[in-house]
Amino acid sequence: MPSFDGRVVQYPSTSNMRDYLSWRQADCHINNLYNTAFWALVQKGDVGTTEAEEILKGTVASQKNEILFSRFGINYNDEPEQFKKGSVLFRDYGAVSIGSTISNAAEQQGEEREYSKNRKEKEKKRRSKAEIKLQSRDIIRDHFWEAHPWLLTDE
Repeated sequence: MPSFDGRVVQYPSTSNMRDYLSWRQADCHINNLYNTAFWALVQKGDVGTTEAEEILKGTVASQKNEILFSRFGINYNDEPEQFKKGSVLFRDYGAVSIGSTISNAAEQQGEEREYSKNRKEKEKKRRSKAEIKLQSRDIIRDHFWEAHPWLLTDE
């Protein structure tokens, strides 16, 4: 099972946080492509680890993909997403309500928002029922963040 070290940090903005997480996902992909090519050379190509390092030294992604496909019949695009994108663990609150969408739009325009006590209680109850999800999703593009806008708020 692939893994990496974990960190707890506080970033000054959601933009900084997204940039960091995007970099981690891109780095996961780069490292996995290298390791997939490296171990294919060692395990299936009958070369030693030093020779595999030399073969891969200075190569770019397209060259690693070509090595995998031409020598071993491996199409890297067919590898499981978990290995190419890593895993993201997040709270899922279900479908975004219309009220949340309106609130997010107001927030983006810099407007202050004040919730009623009743609304705050409903929101607290909804959040207490959140499901923890583990998925291998693209977090670099906007789609993931648009589908889970609460991940970018401090609520």
